[in-house]
Amino acid sequence: MTGVKGMEAVKQDEWQVVCTRDDLVANSGVCALVAGEQVAIYYLPDTDRQVYALGNRDPIGKANVMSRGIVGDLGGKLVVASPLYKQHFELETGACLEEEGVFLPRFDAQLDGELVHIKVAG
Repeated sequence: MTGVKGMEAVKQDEWQVVCTRDDLVANSGVCALVAGEQVAIYYLPDTDRQVYALGNRDPIGKANVMSRGIVGDLGGKLVVASPLYKQHFELETGACLEEEGVFLPRFDAQLDGELVHIKVAG
């Protein structure tokens, strides 16, 4: 990813610029380091929201691989499939469809012009 100016340390509960639209891959994920945590950012240009962000660590496979998962629609829900054991996680909530009570952390994300912002949670 390219460097983005203004990426100094941010306070919790603030929006942080993490990359630009050019760093994203349509209908796929990329990984960014946000406040010391790996975050998978998914770019779906044909949806209203366009960007979604979940934790990059697969809670079942115990590896940082979720940005490499396949994005799709399962039963009307936007999901990403883990590249390890193929569980599906909802992009809106982080909930695993196959394993009740298993979630990926969800981050607020937005595209503002060409900049991708992630909210650093408290």
